[in-house]
Amino acid sequence: MFKFFETLVDPYCHYEENDRPPRRLWPFMKAYMRPFHKVFWMAAIMSVIVAAVEIWLIYYMGRIVDLLSTDPATMWETYGLEVILVALFILFLRPFLQAIDVLILNNAILPNFGTLIRWRAHKHVLRQSVGWFENDFAGRIANRIMQTPPAAGEAVFQVFDAIAFSLAYIIGAAFLLSDADPRLMLPLLVWIGLYALLVRWTMQRVGPASKAASDARSQVTGRVVDAYTNIHSVKLFAHDDRELNYAREAIEHTRSTFQTEMRIYTIMDVVLVFLNGLLIVGVVGWAIWLWMQGQASVGAVAAATALTLRLNAMTGWIMWALTSFFRQLGVVAEGMETIAQPIDLVDAPDAKPLDMSRGRIEVRELSHHFGRESGGLDRVSLEISPGEKIGLVGRSGAGKSTLIKLLLRFYDAETGSILIDGQEISAVTQNSLRDQIGMVQQDSSLLHRSVRDNILYGRPDATEEQVVQAAKKAEAHEFILDLQDPQGRTGYDAHVGERGVKLSGGQRQRITLARVILKDAPILLLDEATSALDSEVEAAIQETLYGMMEGKSVIAIAHRLSTIAQMDRIIVLDHGQIVEQGTHAQLLSQGGLYARFWERQSGGFINADEAAE
Repeated sequence: MFKFFETLVDPYCHYEENDRPPRRLWPFMKAYMRPFHKVFWMAAIMSVIVAAVEIWLIYYMGRIVDLLSTDPATMWETYGLEVILVALFILFLRPFLQAIDVLILNNAILPNFGTLIRWRAHKHVLRQSVGWFENDFAGRIANRIMQTPPAAGEAVFQVFDAIAFSLAYIIGAAFLLSDADPRLMLPLLVWIGLYALLVRWTMQRVGPASKAASDARSQVTGRVVDAYTNIHSVKLFAHDDRELNYAREAIEHTRSTFQTEMRIYTIMDVVLVFLNGLLIVGVVGWAIWLWMQGQASVGAVAAATALTLRLNAMTGWIMWALTSFFRQLGVVAEGMETIAQPIDLVDAPDAKPLDMSRGRIEVRELSHHFGRESGGLDRVSLEISPGEKIGLVGRSGAGKSTLIKLLLRFYDAETGSILIDGQEISAVTQNSLRDQIGMVQQDSSLLHRSVRDNILYGRPDATEEQVVQAAKKAEAHEFILDLQDPQGRTGYDAHVGERGVKLSGGQRQRITLARVILKDAPILLLDEATSALDSEVEAAIQETLYGMMEGKSVIAIAHRLSTIAQMDRIIVLDHGQIVEQGTHAQLLSQGGLYARFWERQSGGFINADEAAE
């Protein structure tokens, strides 16, 4: 039975991806609700049925009171079968109806609705560009991805578990009182009007207050995760107190917003108790007065009393359900600031996979300044022949990394274009482009998974033998065999910690090299690929790197000029433009910027400050 309800909706069902999701709350929620339409109708119908049964029970308790005023023998003889049937209904059919109601809510809707939102939200965020991630805290993004689905699920749950039920219940209560005596509806209608005003007052304030509190919580998460992610820097500079104060600002802001939210609930509770007192005195007092006038039966008084006491108990629950509903919508609205962000860097509508035949790279009048007036690249044109190895040199900020990022299409160039084998990279699919490029970065962060999984990231279908072979070429096999994590996993099964924190910089770099070796892409990008290695290991790997370059088009960024001296051509960038190019020997003979770099480098590194002077 559980399985039937749990599989009524597939949270991973196919859907049409939207690069520009709705930015308003209801259209946003509606897009996620589409697979649940039938289940929502079932939930609404069952909520009404369950509420009707509860109202009918109160009515029947009043009828029992009236029946008990007759002779017991006559009562049993006349109404015995009716009472037995009602008892059977209460024992068997009522629990069955209740079970269907809660199975739809608890097993069909709640787990699947949250899962669907989390899956689609994560998928949407993963499609964002690198630049988008660089403009936000990873912790805040993750927090919104995690807190929005349960909030949306809770909001939907309250709609059917409380709001639909309570509306049906109040309408049924009005009919029940009017059946006993139409005049009993008057105090109920007055109470409903006052209650609606209180609900309106509360809802107008709860939504914004909840969103502010949710924003504040996400800010705390972002700051705390930022400190944990950079714990080495925090400890290195002895800034524990600074980080505590930085977090305290956000924590105090969270407390302040939460206090504002709680004040609303306190006012609501006090006013609600007063209104419920009016309801009890109004309905029960009037029912007793009617009975004293002989215009109402004892059963009617009993039913009215039971009904008002039940409403008195329910109103707090209903109000909390409503405030919870709007509070959760506030959380969803805050999450939408991340989840509903448009994806600006997308594949062209008619984009096709990159057809890699030779590996020729053409850069035509390329400019990109990241929205600033200076920095980046300025009208750069460059051709790299198939299999040619290019060294890229320049001061910090000269545009070297910008060129690499544009080639990978982490950003779209402001002007100009890049072509690979005659195909503009903006006209091919991003995944097919990056499939053909292998890159080793200076900051070689790893996934918090096993060493094997990290190497296999280069080619998931590789065999164990190929993984080991790649590790050996990267001079990583020996130290991998000695690894052991706190859970006792060893060798290639050992986990490396978040961003590979359990390994040294050189070890991380070598695993990254193994990953790229395994990928064996026709275009190779090296951004300070050996910067984290000691001289002995670098010397051993240098031969491997040159072996990797064989037959590939290569762009290598280096400050240690000796690592690129043997390249086919060296490009010197300065202020976003190519100022020199040629072989190592040619550039030295020209006596230009490259020659000055070479003369002034210390231990093989560019002395950027002296060169700038």
